[in-house]
Amino acid sequence: MEPFVYQGLPSRVVFGVGSLDQLEREIALLGAQRAVVLSTPQQRAQAEQLAERLGSRGAGVYAQAVMHVPVETARAARDYAARVGADCAIAIGGGSTTGLGKAIALETSLPIIAIPTTYAGSEMTPIYGLTDAGVKKTGRDLRVLPKTVIYDPALTVSLPPALSLTSGINAIAHAAEGLYAQDANPIMSLMAEEGIRALGEGLPRVIAKADDLDARSACLYGAWLCGAVLGSVGMSLHHKLCHTLGGTFNLPHAETHTIVLPHVLAYNRVAAPHAMQRIARALHAHDAAQAVFDLARDNGAPTALKDIGMTEADIDVALNLASKSPYWNPRAVEREPLRALLQHAYEGRRPN
Repeated sequence: MEPFVYQGLPSRVVFGVGSLDQLEREIALLGAQRAVVLSTPQQRAQAEQLAERLGSRGAGVYAQAVMHVPVETARAARDYAARVGADCAIAIGGGSTTGLGKAIALETSLPIIAIPTTYAGSEMTPIYGLTDAGVKKTGRDLRVLPKTVIYDPALTVSLPPALSLTSGINAIAHAAEGLYAQDANPIMSLMAEEGIRALGEGLPRVIAKADDLDARSACLYGAWLCGAVLGSVGMSLHHKLCHTLGGTFNLPHAETHTIVLPHVLAYNRVAAPHAMQRIARALHAHDAAQAVFDLARDNGAPTALKDIGMTEADIDVALNLASKSPYWNPRAVEREPLRALLQHAYEGRRPN
């Protein structure tokens, strides 16, 4: 076995159907008194119900979270939290809301409790992202890692099956890149393969029956593991491309990951054969890239960037941006092969 370094992250997880009932206890364990509840505008009603449930511990609701965390939204949220005297924040929702909580914590060190209602996985990472003037910048800082994560599968039942699918494949992307990361280690690789397996088996069952709590639990468990991988090891070409596409063209986050992942796996296939074997095994398939594409296509997810708002003229813009300061990748990032990757993702071709 090759030498490796494993760094555990200091987060607390409460998992299980009905675990939202532990929220007040978890706030008390943080030593907090007043919690601001964060959400997207679409989840305002859920956030307001949560704030009402907290009674005197509820400091207010800020329901303006949006994709890619514009710096203006982050500043406004920090100002609101300070104005209402919050000493902790509760982020209920998906990656956009968790990202907003992280943006608050980055400058204020306000502790975050994350309550995921999607399979984004960002609640398990110290990674933050902010978009300024159309450019998304990411970083790592332990201050933004949520102190506590409450995983209640019952809260994901309302997530539409189509969004469940793309959110889950987004999570699979974290684990897939973790398997061939420069700083990969055996512990994270175990979690990555198990997370991919749980999602690969659970997502089709969610598509077939949205209120299947066992399937929802499997997917949330898988998302947790995949998110932990994202938080512990470095990411590569896939995440660089998705950050570029999302931040520059405002493409939907999970759908972008869903579409791009099979093509990046095909790009890296020869350079990372062991990782590809583990991904394929987890998905009960022979080829990792084709298995991820088929999981998306066969269950109704978009498979082409042209179908989610990208134009063909955007390909070269994305190529130029993604070629600057590339992330480490097991295969060298070369301009012409990278352009071919983007063209295939734009068109929605199944990887060869």
